[in-house]
Amino acid sequence: MTLKKTKTQQDITNYRLSIQISLSGLSFCILDKNTNNVTVLKDFKFEKKLNPLEVLDYLKHLFTTEATLNQTFSSVNVIHTNELSTLVAKDLFNEDCLADYLKFNAKILKSDFIAYDTINGHNMVNVYVPYVNINNFIYDTFGAFTYKHFSTVLIENILSIEKNATELKVYVHVGINHFEIVATDQGKLLLYNTFDYKTKEDFIYYILFTFEQLKLDPETHRLVLLGNISKDSELYDIAYKYIRHVGFGNRNSNHKLNEESANKHANFIILNNF
Repeated sequence: MTLKKTKTQQDITNYRLSIQISLSGLSFCILDKNTNNVTVLKDFKFEKKLNPLEVLDYLKHLFTTEATLNQTFSSVNVIHTNELSTLVAKDLFNEDCLADYLKFNAKILKSDFIAYDTINGHNMVNVYVPYVNINNFIYDTFGAFTYKHFSTVLIENILSIEKNATELKVYVHVGINHFEIVATDQGKLLLYNTFDYKTKEDFIYYILFTFEQLKLDPETHRLVLLGNISKDSELYDIAYKYIRHVGFGNRNSNHKLNEESANKHANFIILNNF
């Protein structure tokens, strides 16, 4: 979704800003669209889960301490990361029923503003609750900007990667204290779900439960890992213990990082949002 405001010719620059917001942390990166270089990529993990007002205070603090944020951008993108979303078949979608779609699998308030993204190239709409106070601050700071739910970015990019696939795969995207499962079969979405976890046992339980529900065999079907996970982590170890074919995915972008990440699967959401 885009919030619009007239921009003058002086506002046009070569740099694009992407910000990912959650209650557990936030990230931002800056892309030089002329060279396709990601010139800045920074992650900030909070010591504890904050509320939206505290997150806004933290973001305002970054705008006073991070010099790279104090410039004009040709575009600004915000990614809202939370569990308050649901997918609706486009053929059944009615813009007047947003709260009805969401209330069955998310705890929402009557005062919540509800938005939606259309999943590009697929017959789906993602209904979700964005952080309105963050949107208001970004609008006041930059004017026009675009925002999406992080699951929109995740699903669109995985489906793009899998568009010519001939096999079924299960992707797991690992975040801070939560992870998402996206199952695809020959380029079609089978399942999307998000889970909170505290231990590695929680992590593997939900993955194996998903395998069971989809009638998948851990000995034959592939598990692809993305996000905040590495080969020396306990999450990888326990996944490899119970699932035979475990590997890492790649970012679905050709952006170049000045300081190239050792993990091509890391920062999957924010780097695929441009």
